[in-house]
Amino acid sequence: MSSDAHSPDARFQNAHADKGAKQAGENRLSVWKRELLNLPNMLTVLRITMIPIFVALIHKATPLSSLLAGSVFALAALTDVVDGFLARRWNMITVIGKLLDPLADKLIVAAALVMMVSLGRIPAWIVIVLLSREFLVSGLRQIAVSEGLVIAAGQEGKWKTSLQLAGIVALCVYYTHPVHLLFGVYDVNFNTVGLVLIFMSMLFSLWSAAVYFRAFLMKLSKTPY
Repeated sequence: MSSDAHSPDARFQNAHADKGAKQAGENRLSVWKRELLNLPNMLTVLRITMIPIFVALIHKATPLSSLLAGSVFALAALTDVVDGFLARRWNMITVIGKLLDPLADKLIVAAALVMMVSLGRIPAWIVIVLLSREFLVSGLRQIAVSEGLVIAAGQEGKWKTSLQLAGIVALCVYYTHPVHLLFGVYDVNFNTVGLVLIFMSMLFSLWSAAVYFRAFLMKLSKTPY
């Protein structure tokens, strides 16, 4: 047997390799901790795990389960605001966060809209328009990123999101409930409120898509080839 394996140089190389492997493992663990084990991303993952709970509740379609489903959806929307604020405030914007945050938003909104159609609470054509707009804008955004184009989101897109989320919550509640307002207690038909808000969000959705498409074409026309 050769004595090279027992030489000081060989032992040094083996120790150096072990140290390198250990360091690589620690680096991978550090990356996973940084990407996943931070509060903003944990809130995003929580929002995704709330989807089956929401679907199970809204599927029962009783007044109580509908109210609970609306509460779950509202809580999920709140976590979206909080995780974005914390990520910016604490400088915790990560690669996984950039992927999961918009994905979580689209998943829970799509699940809610599909369930509303299934329960007959909203016309299917409105949902088709809303989801088609999301696919269109997402596709344009991916092309813009690949071409190095920066297109800022307009205020109309924020109005679309706010109206859409409020409308979905109202459609989830659906039934007529007494609501304490400034001048007394009134019976509010949440289905009607939700339909009005969703229809308004559809108008803002089409408007924001047109604005984004126009901005995309303007940016593209200025790009040298």
